[in-house]
Amino acid sequence: MKKKLKAIKKPVRAAGKPTPLRAATKPVHDSSEGQRMALAAAAAALDKKAMGVEIIDVAGKVDYADYLVLMTGHADRHVAAIADAVDEALGKQGWHAISIEGLPRGQWVLIDFVDIVVHVFLAETRSLYDLDGLWMDAKRVRVPGQV
Repeated sequence: MKKKLKAIKKPVRAAGKPTPLRAATKPVHDSSEGQRMALAAAAAALDKKAMGVEIIDVAGKVDYADYLVLMTGHADRHVAAIADAVDEALGKQGWHAISIEGLPRGQWVLIDFVDIVVHVFLAETRSLYDLDGLWMDAKRVRVPGQV
């Protein structure tokens, strides 16, 4: 005996037209929370002697983050140590990364905290990809303690 399957109906708008499928969007968070996260990441990186720490405000320009935090280490082990320190420091404050890419190699480590994305580079890799130049028109957030 075969059962008949019911057709699944698409949601319908008031006008009688089916609603379009929508892409998942990132949750809306307080921008000041993202800035606090970015500043905490920068401070943790500076504690590990990271160089060229920059916070770039990309809110409203991209849908994957509000801030990019860029920094440079002098060797692959230094890059890995900076990335570990940033992940640990933000984790202690209750902000946990959803993804960490680039370890253990340590030429370019990307840490995704949803509201911010941290990039820890070797100098050659940073200049090759030139995210600083890509976002040259974006607003910068001043990093306290930056030399």
